[in-house]
Formats: sequence, structure tokens, C-alpha cells
Amino acid sequence: MIDDFLGHWWALALRGVLALIFGILAVAWPGITLLVLAVVFGAYAFVDGVLAGVAATRATKGRRAPLILLAVAGVIFGILCLIWPGVTVLVVTLLIGIWAIVTGIAEIIAAIRMRHEIRGEWLHVLAGALSVLFGVLVLTWPATGALTIALLIGVYAILAGIALIVLAFRMRRLRTHAAA
Repeated sequence: MIDDFLGHWWALALRGVLALIFGILAVAWPGITLLVLAVVFGAYAFVDGVLAGVAATRATKGRRAPLILLAVAGVIFGILCLIWPGVTVLVVTLLIGIWAIVTGIAEIIAAIRMRHEIRGEWLHVLAGALSVLFGVLVLTWPATGALTIALLIGVYAILAGIALIVLAFRMRRLRTHAAA
């Protein structure tokens, strides 16, 4: 499998650079219209999907499935974000709020059930309560929640981009050593 990726280190590097650029833009201008952020993310997801598709076409048959899944998901989500950017922002924000509430409630229930087996279960309850509070706040003020989410997405994209770039150059180095 590594041989499939060594020859295409540049695709990882390009994905990393795109993620890094997207992340920097999202963090530098969090107040920009969230529709623009959805469009930029849609373009990023689309290009990322296309690049994963390039890697899939060059991978051996038994190793294509995950790359094909990445490619299809990236292209579909990218197109949907480009077609409906306003809906994309609202839906993602609401889903994150709902997810936070559901996981927070699950954490509280788990802490109560484990109260006889663990010490400090109040920390688990606190974590769950904070998650529920975050979810309620996001659902109450989706625009503020979306702005916060935009910043988090930007930070994530920066870190993921750096990781992909480092990985790409390590693969390039491995390819050079393998050829020697």
C-alpha cells in the first residue's frame, strides 16, 4: 500500500496546502459572510475529493475502496455546499448543536450509571453538562455558533494541512530512499 502513496506524495502535499490556505482564511476573517465560508469549504471539499480520486485511480485494486469513498464524499459534499451554501451553514450549525446536546446527555447518563464504580464522576457530569450547554447556545444563537464553528474549522484545517504537508514530504523522502 505504501508504494501506492509514495509516488503520489505531491497529491498529499497539495491537499495539505489547500487545507492550510483554507484554514488561514477562516481564522483571519471569521466575520466574513458565512456563505462565503460554505462556498470556500465546498470548493476545498470538491478539490480534495478529486485529488483523492486521482490517488484511487493509481492505487492497486485491493486498496482503492477507501480512496474511492473519500473521493465520492468530497465531490458530493463539495457540490452540495456550492449549490446550497446558506443551507449548508445552517444545517451544519444545527447538527453540531444537536450532537453536543445528545452526547452531553449520554455523558451525564454514563456518569450516573458509573457513580459506584469510579471516583470523580462529577467531572464526567460536568463535561456532559458543558456539552449540553454548548449545544443549547449553538441552537439558540446559530449565527454566533456558526462563527465559532468557522474558527474551529479554520484551526482544524490549519493543523490537518500541516500534518498532510509533513506526511507528504516524509513520503517523498521515503520514495527517494527506496529508489536509491
